Order: sequence, then structure tokens, then C-alpha cells
Amino acid sequence: MTVQETSAVELAYVPTTADATGALRARIRSTPAGRLQSGIILASAIVVLGALVVTLTLPKRPHLGVTVLCLAALALLIGLHMLVPALQARQIHRMVVSQGEFRAVVGEAGVRLTSQDSETTFRWPMITRYAETDTLFVLMTPDKHSVGLVVLPKRGAAIPPDVDRLRAILDRNATRV
Repeated sequence: MTVQETSAVELAYVPTTADATGALRARIRSTPAGRLQSGIILASAIVVLGALVVTLTLPKRPHLGVTVLCLAALALLIGLHMLVPALQARQIHRMVVSQGEFRAVVGEAGVRLTSQDSETTFRWPMITRYAETDTLFVLMTPDKHSVGLVVLPKRGAAIPPDVDRLRAILDRNATRV
């Protein structure tokens, strides 16, 4: 793939923690494994909340130990759901921030990412799915966990119509999830 491809879209951006957080959350919403994880956390929270309600509505005075345990479990489950992607994103950002500005060229052959010390090319068979958020395109590998991600911030487009061109390229070459 060459930069001169007429249909290619170029992006230039410095990765942020918000990009990584958004990508991880999009991955959770878009993959069977992520949805299962969210479902387990939600079901656990419902069970704990039910136990708390039962404890508080029993005719006897609520048992302090059970109440505290239920509240702690709810706090842990909310933390898992809300904080884990943000904490993982901070770790990811620390790994890539030293690379400075990233440049991505997205065309019919695939995606080429370059940074200060690296250049990586992904052909479309490697990134068969994508999710779109308000600020990102998140390209994912075909495995059920989508272990591999390519994050393309929309702010990296030189002009607003490039975002629409990029979406069209992705629609032709990958499945939107």
C-alpha cells in the first residue's frame, strides 16, 4: 500500500488516554467476550442488590455485616465496570505516548501505522470488524476477544469529509459491529 493511493485517507494524531478508554469500551460492547463480561458483572450486581434489599426489608433489624458486605460488593462491581477500562487505558497510553505523533494511511489494501520508532501494516483479513464511536474508529481482529485493536481518532483527519471517506473504506473492507 502506498501513500499515493487516491482513495486512501491519512490521519495524523497523538494518542490520548481517552482514545484508549474509548477503544476498550467499544471493544467490550462489540465482542461476545466483552458482552459476556458485562453481563456477568450486571447479573452479579443484581444478585448483590437483591440480597441487600432482602436484608434491609426483613422484619428483624438488618445485620450490619451483611449490609456492609453487600455495599462493598456493589462498589467492587461498579468499580470493575467503570474503572477497569480506564485503568487499562492508562497503561496502554503509557506504552505508546513515547512514540509521539502517529500517522495512519487507510486504503483498499489495509491500514499502515507509523510512529517515531515503528511502522506496522494491517491487511484487511487481519482487521475484519470495526466499531465507531463519536470520536473514534476502532478496528478489531476477527477472534472472539478482538485481542488486536487499531484505534483511529477522527480528530486525526485533515478535513471533515475525510471521516466520511474513511467510513466508506471501512464499510467496503470490514464489518461494522
